[in-house]
Amino acid sequence: MVAVTPEEFSRADVSRRLKAIFIGSVGNLVEWYDFYAYAAFALYFAPAFFPSEDPVVQQLNAAVLFAAGFLVRPLGGWLFGYLADRHGRRNALTLSVVLMCFGSLMIAVTPTYATIGIAAPIVLGIARMVQGLSLGGEYGTSATYLTEIADEKHRGFYSSFQYVTLIGGQLCAILVLILLQQFFLTPDELRAWGWRIPFFIGALLAIVAAVMRRNLQETEAFVEAQKTGTESNSLRALLKYPREILLVVGLTAGGTAAFYTYTTYMQKFLKLSVGLTDNQTTLVTAGSLIFAMVLQPLYGALSDRIGRKWLLIWFGVTGTLFTVPLLNLLGQSKSALTAFLLICAAWLIVSGYTSINAVVKAELFPTKVRATGVGLPYAVTVSIFGGTADSIALYFKSIGHEVWFAYYLTALIAISLLVYLTMRDTKHHSAMHRHE
Repeated sequence: MVAVTPEEFSRADVSRRLKAIFIGSVGNLVEWYDFYAYAAFALYFAPAFFPSEDPVVQQLNAAVLFAAGFLVRPLGGWLFGYLADRHGRRNALTLSVVLMCFGSLMIAVTPTYATIGIAAPIVLGIARMVQGLSLGGEYGTSATYLTEIADEKHRGFYSSFQYVTLIGGQLCAILVLILLQQFFLTPDELRAWGWRIPFFIGALLAIVAAVMRRNLQETEAFVEAQKTGTESNSLRALLKYPREILLVVGLTAGGTAAFYTYTTYMQKFLKLSVGLTDNQTTLVTAGSLIFAMVLQPLYGALSDRIGRKWLLIWFGVTGTLFTVPLLNLLGQSKSALTAFLLICAAWLIVSGYTSINAVVKAELFPTKVRATGVGLPYAVTVSIFGGTADSIALYFKSIGHEVWFAYYLTALIAISLLVYLTMRDTKHHSAMHRHE
């Protein structure tokens, strides 16, 4: 028998963890690409499904369907959380990406309003709900998986890659849009049929991700929890942790509204309010997302040194103080460079939440209910405050009071700040080793 040195074992362990995190993260990226392709290409396909002379009304209708995809996310959070807690993280992750493939394929082949009338937006809405069901399960399960597979000293850093790939998914959708805009299709071709291309791409990538996830290793925490022989992975079991559930809701509300403001809504804001061209809007959005991706592991690593709570407080305080000035300045800017710098400044704030919110939630719950505990209350909160951010902002704009949205967002961040100030730091008070 060949002896294995501690150094070799350590290298093998790191390699094993990195491989698992890579595969899990790639699948997460594909899921979010599929979901965000809708937002990235809404400027082009909205007229095909929502006939109107007013582009703001068209985008508002598209945003309402975007929000509809969030309505079923709580169901996905419960269903896939149950599957992950009962049958393993790997199986739930694989099934969620297969479901996303189906939803993307539906959008890619749905006829337009001119062809089948009112049935077109109805089918589009059903496809969005299929995607929302998938994504509702993806967040809680992937957050749980990445947190459990990481070693204790680098848990914040490794789990931050959930939002690296989450933002990366949107960035990939934007990059596909850039390639089609700049090199392959005219604006008329994009509006006529080119908007279908990203959804076909997403369906194919989801198949690849599903194959990769079939070979994903299960986490040691789940394996150990299964040895206890108890079956405490139901809603009844989750309700034994009311404080933790309320914490997830409270710490998520402001953060998710801010995240969707500077991602899905920002593309429309730059086009409709700032007045940038289609190409400028796409390039500014892509550049700011790259900047946001770089920040996530930096903030995650920082949380491993100073704790999670200080980063959440940073987001809460600066978000409360500077959201209104930032959005006002952004609305008044007419330069693409100025808009880019202001959005980057916003990401310096929002990353205090996005980089570590997954690990904070996972550290609140014991193994047996972790995926459900992370996924379900998060999905409910995102459905209420995240998925509606786009629609609320566009509604305020449509009635001539766009600035109201900045105050609405500030109020949500301030409420979350109260939670951050009163909660314990999960880095030092973690339930990661509890299996009950």
